Amino acid sequence: MTALLYQIDERGVAYLTLDRPDLHNAFNEDLINELSDAFTDLASHDRVRAVVLQGNGDSFSAGADLDWMRRAASYNEAKNREDAQRLSDMLFLIDSCPKPVIAKVHGNAFGGGVGLIACADIAISVDKARFAFTEVRLGLIPAAISPFVMKAIGPRHARRFFLTAEPIDAQCAKEVGLVHKLVSDETELHDQVEIFVGLLLGNAPGAVSEAKSLIHDFGERPITPELRSETARRIATLRTSLEGQEGIAAFLEKRRPNWVH
Repeated sequence: MTALLYQIDERGVAYLTLDRPDLHNAFNEDLINELSDAFTDLASHDRVRAVVLQGNGDSFSAGADLDWMRRAASYNEAKNREDAQRLSDMLFLIDSCPKPVIAKVHGNAFGGGVGLIACADIAISVDKARFAFTEVRLGLIPAAISPFVMKAIGPRHARRFFLTAEPIDAQCAKEVGLVHKLVSDETELHDQVEIFVGLLLGNAPGAVSEAKSLIHDFGERPITPELRSETARRIATLRTSLEGQEGIAAFLEKRRPNWVH
């Protein structure tokens, strides 16, 4: 039985839906593997222009499944490391996906569920959602998700929330940078996601992917002559590309570029 619904609409928008509502979309091996497979496919899917990551049921994702954690407790250290590596690899596939990823957060997210949100490029949440890093209450740490979460909220906020395991309300999640926009209900959530999808579909798909690479490659590097030279090389490459030429021509000719339908 699948734990993830994967659909692509006629616009090239992929909807990935966590589908374990009875368990608050908690992770187990199956869901991790299905997310990994889906994002591996999406990375090279020519027709896909944007990805919406969402959940069924009351919660976005409660993090680790209790049965999965119970099994992991019986593993030796080597098998536990392999298990944790699969989770880390799945998060990296989301974080590094060349297509823009929107997290549509309709309900609570804890632990690894917050990690999913941190890996998205755009996160929109209902204002009733709550978040938390509860691992230390169980004698554990949010290790696999920590690099992605700290990129989103910074080490200073992580020092508080990783150690206290306290509930984080939606307004606080917005203030620290975990989510970008809050809405009042699921109807408004749907509408806001569609607004962002529309913005993304109006942009050149190759340029969107390259812009995402800029952030990953240069976001935390010092501004050196080598970095500046690389940025010049990248814009020169795009200016002479078919997509770049089409975009400039469409602007000058006051028409829509060929990627806008």
